[in-house]
This record gives sequence, structure tokens and C-alpha cells, in this order.
Amino acid sequence: MSSTENTAAGDSRPRGPVDSSRIPRYAGPATFARLPRLDEVGTADVAVVGVPFDSGVSYRPGARFGGNAIREASRLLRPYNPAQGASPFALAQVADGGDIAVNPFNINEAVETIEAAADELLGTGAHLMTLGGDHTIALPLLRSVAKKHGPVALLHFDAHLDTWDTYFGAEYTHGTPFRRAVEEGILDTSALSHVGTRGPLYGEQDLTDDEKMGFGIVTSADIYRRGADEVADQLRQRIGDRPLYISIDIDCLDPAHAPGTGTPEAGGMTSRELLEILRGLASCNLVSADVVEVAPAYDHAEITSVAASHTAYELTTLMTRRIAAARAGEGAETK
Repeated sequence: MSSTENTAAGDSRPRGPVDSSRIPRYAGPATFARLPRLDEVGTADVAVVGVPFDSGVSYRPGARFGGNAIREASRLLRPYNPAQGASPFALAQVADGGDIAVNPFNINEAVETIEAAADELLGTGAHLMTLGGDHTIALPLLRSVAKKHGPVALLHFDAHLDTWDTYFGAEYTHGTPFRRAVEEGILDTSALSHVGTRGPLYGEQDLTDDEKMGFGIVTSADIYRRGADEVADQLRQRIGDRPLYISIDIDCLDPAHAPGTGTPEAGGMTSRELLEILRGLASCNLVSADVVEVAPAYDHAEITSVAASHTAYELTTLMTRRIAAARAGEGAETK
């Protein structure tokens, strides 16, 4: 039996991924990072869940297949993260919670289903690491997280603002979730930032409206000129220790690094820049996150899925480090 599986009776250590030195990475079911399923461990500190939904897109569909593509690409992940100096799956229990099945023909119903499922998972004490799906899913996830933590800080990595009002009269689309979230009072408007934005807009009013909602903007050009460390420092100062939600549209990356997405924009950040910025947020109180808009039909040689799997891995590491540190602090207080 693999030492990483920890299935012995009475062993309280987290159950980790399948041992890839004994079972080839290409064998067996494709759970995220080859971790156990949630039903195999009962409860988890971090639940990785998919939301195969892309009915809110305004251009190319296909992100409904993103979650499973990320899981397949994550077969290559290993249990020790040297960039963060941590073994995330040993620090806390991480498990794959499967998919939240939603109605692909009724966006309003899908939004309600996602929120209810997130409520149930968060009610167990888990943090959520959600694999999309299109960006519409961020709104119900934020609603659920805010029920638990109150209005949350938000870092939104994306080529686009996603604060538009409607498309074709529809209020719930992948381009509107953060306007709805501000209107509903579930975001802490003193701690909101877009990261990686670029490309043409419908008009200058888009930026004016966005600023009124409280968003700061770090463009992809800012990242290029200032560097990942300086940008991460700016974001840490803006967020402080507020409960933080990170939402990552994979199109924040340049199409050279993420061709498999629905609305690509030239001039984006590299996958290295994205990962380094995330690693610079280790002191933040990350409570849940998502990675969305991976559309494998347009993905050459799984470039996008690989980038997304590593992005989810860094986010999971941030969460498990914070969970472990909190438990260590609680243990010290009881001595």
C-alpha cells in the first residue's frame, strides 16, 4: 500500500494522491491530482468540484468540458510543491467532490443549483476549489461563500472586466457576474481588483462604471512592466487579511499560453507570471477559488489544461497552508 494513501485504520493523516511510482499516471480514474474522491474520505478541508456549464458564454462554447480536461492534465502534478515549500495534500485533506450537475438549458435554474450545492459543501467546513465551466458560475459561488464569511475580497484574473450589465437582455452571463455580485452586496468593495485585463472595450464608460463599483485594475501591461513580485505586493496590501475569493478566467493568460478558451485576447500574461503572483499571496486568507473558461476543443497539446491544473494546484496549496497554520495556532492556544 502506498504511504501517500494513508488508508490504515486509525490513521488520522490526510489521504493523499495515488503513488505514481507504483501506478502509472495514465492509469486509473482522473480525479484532480489523482486524489481520493470525497465519498472515499467522508469530509475534506478542500473540495475540488467541477461545474460543467457553459450556457452563459457570448462567443465560443466548450468550457463545459473544462473541468475534466483539467483533471486529466493534473495527472502530472506531484505531491510536493517546491515553489511554496509545502506538501499541500499532507497539510490538509483535499478530495475530488465530482461535478455539480446543472441544467444546460436554463441559466437561472443552473445558478440556483450551483449555489445550493456550494452551500452544502461549505456547510461541511470545506474550502472550494472549483473547476469551470464558464464565468457565470462565479456569482452563485460568491453568494454561497458570502453567506459563510460575509462580503469577501475578490481578486479577479481575466482579460475582461466581467462587470457588464446584460447581454441580449440576460442578467446572468459570463460577462456579468461581478456587477451582479456588487449589486447584491456580497463583495467587499474596498478590496476588489481585476488582474491581467487588456484588449478593446465597448466604450470608455465600461471603465468608469467598473471604477464606481470599487474595482482596481492591474493590466497585463502593468504586470509586464512592473513584474510579478511588485504586483503581488500591491494586491496583498489591498486585500489585507480579509476573507479572499480568487476567480481565475484562464484567458488572463496570453493565447500562446492558453489557446483553449472561448474569448482569447492578445497581449496577456505568461503562465509563469500568473503562478508567481499567486505564490506571492501566501499571507492572504484565501477561503475559496475557481478556475474557469478552459475549453479543450481549442486546446493544442493540452497547453491550456496544463496551465489550469498548475493554477488550481497553487491555489490549493495556498488554502492548505493557511488551514494548517490556523490549526497549529489553535493547538498552541490550547496548550
